[in-house]
Amino acid sequence: MKVIAVSLLSMVLAAPAIPSAASAETIILRASRILDGRGTVLEDREIVVREGLIGDIVPRGAGSGERVYDLTAMAVLPGYIDTHVHISRHFDPDGKLHAPEDREELGHITLHGAENAYRTLMSGVTTVQSLGSEEDAELKAWIARGEIPGPRLLSSLGAVRAGTGSPEEIRAYVRDRAAAGADVVKIFASKSIRLGGVTDMSAEQLEAACGEARRLGLRSVVHTHRADGVRLAAAAGCTQIEHGWMLEPDALREIAASGMYFGNQIDLLFRNYAENASRYDGISDYTLEGFANLQGARPGALKAFQEALRIPGLKLVYSTDAVAGGHGRNAQELVAYATLGGQDPMDVVVSATSRAAESLGLADRIGAISKGMEADIIALDGDPLADPAALDRVAFVMRAGRVFKNEPARTGGNR
Repeated sequence: MKVIAVSLLSMVLAAPAIPSAASAETIILRASRILDGRGTVLEDREIVVREGLIGDIVPRGAGSGERVYDLTAMAVLPGYIDTHVHISRHFDPDGKLHAPEDREELGHITLHGAENAYRTLMSGVTTVQSLGSEEDAELKAWIARGEIPGPRLLSSLGAVRAGTGSPEEIRAYVRDRAAAGADVVKIFASKSIRLGGVTDMSAEQLEAACGEARRLGLRSVVHTHRADGVRLAAAAGCTQIEHGWMLEPDALREIAASGMYFGNQIDLLFRNYAENASRYDGISDYTLEGFANLQGARPGALKAFQEALRIPGLKLVYSTDAVAGGHGRNAQELVAYATLGGQDPMDVVVSATSRAAESLGLADRIGAISKGMEADIIALDGDPLADPAALDRVAFVMRAGRVFKNEPARTGGNR
């Protein structure tokens, strides 16, 4: 099955949505309005792209290249960076969730992962961090080689849980995942909110996981919902907190004081589970009762998000936790950050670009439109600063200098 899957990937998915520009070409992206990802708006410029990098940013009309894309009717910005997805999660032909613990059909999982990656790229996400999936390795390698279209993929290639074992067993597991090529360590410090969200990892276990990750030069992302989990993660020197739907301001201030990043979800995750509950029910530990618990946590998630916006220095980053049913809808969460959460639209953009890149340790490569950065660039049909819904109207996608999507503006442009 694995050999067949690789062959299918080669034949069906190797080509991008449209022919990509040759790497030797100089490409000009002509823009009237650029959001650089760092909070600045540039007017009437051209982005010069050479060999996958931003070679220069010059006044409009001053650039010279073999291929020109006129994006003047759109808002141009860096590609989105989603710091929490599960790229391989999918529904099987019977309409039910593929059981996460069933990894026997690796080719089948990889094919679905490739589909999810393509959908995600088309939504404007040019980099993702996939947390908890051992089966990501093959998909990551195919995308890295440029043989299938998808966002740059970072993965934890598994997850540490309370049941992983003693502190020494956890350190050994982290070393194993690092040797397998993991970019980050995913840690479940608490149970799912569907199961109550109770913190079930000890201080010694969490210190072993985050401490070993740090020793190996890896980041650590901690799933937790309660203040006790935040305190343990801060003491252990972990990198990022995920979810935190039961956190009060004191715990959020502790996140800020520790320097950890905070990824929260307020809309897409909840809607997706509500829409697809019957497709999950009965698979692994998913039950309708559990989904009722999850939906009950939604007001707390929104409250924590809004409180976080008021905490000085707290570093919010874009994080969807996209699972089966959510891939390719990632930008809907950004719209919700502004319209439901009340986040300033410019800060929404920063959280999904330069700040997200910083959280991944990639601020010198991606997340901003600046000379020398990788040419991960998207264009929106509309101005997101005036109309946040435009964050989900992605008409142009370039990743590493290759164009994968190029559609005309339909809503009257960015002015």
